[in-house]
Amino acid sequence: MTQQPQAITEAASSRFITITEDGKPLKLHYNDVGTGDKIVVMLHGSGPGASGWANFNRNIEPLVNAGYRVILLDCPGWSKSDTIISTGSRSDLNARCLKAVLDQLGITTKVHIIGNSMGAHSAVGFALANPQSVDKLVLMGGGTGGPSQFVPMPTEGIKLIGALYRDPTVENLKRMMNVFVYDASSLTEELYQQRLDNILARRDHLENFVKSLQVNPKQFSDYGHRLSEIKAKTLVIWGRDDRFVPLDVGLRVIWGIPNAEMHIFNQCGHWAQWEHADVFNQMVREFLAR
Repeated sequence: MTQQPQAITEAASSRFITITEDGKPLKLHYNDVGTGDKIVVMLHGSGPGASGWANFNRNIEPLVNAGYRVILLDCPGWSKSDTIISTGSRSDLNARCLKAVLDQLGITTKVHIIGNSMGAHSAVGFALANPQSVDKLVLMGGGTGGPSQFVPMPTEGIKLIGALYRDPTVENLKRMMNVFVYDASSLTEELYQQRLDNILARRDHLENFVKSLQVNPKQFSDYGHRLSEIKAKTLVIWGRDDRFVPLDVGLRVIWGIPNAEMHIFNQCGHWAQWEHADVFNQMVREFLAR
């Protein structure tokens, strides 16, 4: 009798690990899907209620089917991971946490890293600190904390994220999501409710994110002057209509990273891997296989 492949679910792949950060234990949650030596790490964005699974649930199975082991890390202060107040660079904090997780899991081979928004900043921070551990990078809607040259900062979307952190209501969530994606009609009431439930489940995450901003308003490092140090082949993916991190920031990323190429999606906001999942998945698989 042929054994059926195990279903890919959040619950079945859920794991916890405790690392040491700043001399203290820090429990982190991650999802671990697939097997093998070819490893893809996925790093989520900074929106309230975000998690690795929520950000990348449309992208996991195609990579697993292509033979990759996929690790989705919930950064400290998000989802089921411990909360934290970040007084320094959150990009560097997330990078240190990822290195500690990989070390504890005994992963010594180079890994591919896919990062969205904050996750892209963190991926760049990891690549700068651990160049020997990186194979290829895929960066969407982030990668350097530098300002746009054309859009007033903070952008419309970043302001709406701040409002949602301070007042987590379904109305504020819908205001944010309405500019998060190009076509908000694709967002269901079920998705809104699920995201709001995730947000309200960890009010300590909300409070500590706000406290972090009060201590250090510049949470994400501007790596612009160091991008040339990254030798990894890099695919930069951006939405033409991104109202959180404008397109010209992406141009700055490919100007700085020597081995970078860029794909721009038309009619796309800040969530390229969700809004254009099928094309995104094919593009990423082909890029990683080169």
